[in-house]
Amino acid sequence: MMSSEDGYRRALCCGLGVVSRAVSLDRWERRYAARAQGMVASEVRALFAVASRPEIVSLAGGMPDVAALPMDVMAATMSDLVAGQGPTALQYGSAQGDPGLREALCAVMAMEGITAEPDNVVVTVGSQQALDLLARIFVDPGDVVLTESPTYVTAIATFRACQADLVSVAMDDDGLIPAALAQTIARLAAAGRCPKLLYTVPTFQNPAGVTLAAERRGAVVEICQRAGVLIVEDNPYGLLGFEGGPMRPLRADAPEDAVVYLGSMSKTLAPGLRVGWALAPPAVKDKLVLAAESAMLSHSVFAQLVVQRYLSTQPWADQLKGLRVMYRARRDAMLDALAVAMPAGATWTRPAGGFFVWVTLPDGVDTRAMLPRAIAARVAYVPGIGFHPDGQGANTMRLSYCFPPPDRVAEGVHRLGRVLRRELALLDMFGRPASPA
Repeated sequence: MMSSEDGYRRALCCGLGVVSRAVSLDRWERRYAARAQGMVASEVRALFAVASRPEIVSLAGGMPDVAALPMDVMAATMSDLVAGQGPTALQYGSAQGDPGLREALCAVMAMEGITAEPDNVVVTVGSQQALDLLARIFVDPGDVVLTESPTYVTAIATFRACQADLVSVAMDDDGLIPAALAQTIARLAAAGRCPKLLYTVPTFQNPAGVTLAAERRGAVVEICQRAGVLIVEDNPYGLLGFEGGPMRPLRADAPEDAVVYLGSMSKTLAPGLRVGWALAPPAVKDKLVLAAESAMLSHSVFAQLVVQRYLSTQPWADQLKGLRVMYRARRDAMLDALAVAMPAGATWTRPAGGFFVWVTLPDGVDTRAMLPRAIAARVAYVPGIGFHPDGQGANTMRLSYCFPPPDRVAEGVHRLGRVLRRELALLDMFGRPASPA
């Protein structure tokens, strides 16, 4: 009979695509484009099937708690929209996005200090599509894209799909290190290479939870300006800070042509509506619209009008305050539990907003190898190695506190702590692998 651990391990391995076969079952394998050869399931998406089991506390996916939304209001908004604007809401639309929504999104960005014109906004299917479109219009095979280390796992997949050469830049608890950025650009220049883009999540970063210090932000923009590197600023969590007002994005104080800003309603309203946007310099905006037309013809007008109507008729800013209180309580539950449950030698970040805590474990712990044992103990996390383009971070993990209520967050951390202590006991018994030189 298969044990529960064996069952979870088999399910997990299938989810992660760990399947051994001598003969390919895909008759078209040799026909794929070169850029498709490296497409693999992300560390996060591969966990969903297993981590969604009700007995498992999932500290893995960064899913917002949409149950906090007033569902009766959402239902009424959609019903009124169909009754009053049905022929428009259910028709094709512009690839740039609904003008009323673009104006409303400028008001959202103004809450963080960004001055924007609706004509420079392109509505996308979540901010992820904006990232994909930018990669399409900027990245040729072999081009260098700079990223933080660690960085958003799906950004890695997006740039790799365009066959970019990803180069990591070091971070610390205050975010991207400007000196490291300058040194990396200089090293590449000495080799005759100029990066096309810097991709950054400067505020409540995914996955590390750290925030780029205010005094570093201008330096990062200046370094990239001098080197001719376009900054792609991804800011899905900027309005979900727990301490004071919103941090000013890079785009708020940078020249218009220095930064493409990506925003999303997925974390502050509803991810299922798939509404994001890019604020871009005019020439880049024109290219984004052309790329969007070829990718999808037009975005869902219905989803756009739902968001526009919700923002214009509901106390959304007040609801944001409630979300911040809710997520702060869950963050606090995770930090309190980590202080009790984690073994000696473990360290973690202390996010001032957003969804994530980054945990670094003692040398020798392999969080990817340990994951099946954690699943058997009914807790899930995301191994850190998937967030590093260069394969570092074997002893790291991302923990998310956004979805489970505080008591479940704490219980998940305590389960994880027990798994880690057993793992360390085995490593001490049999000897830890030598650290790389």
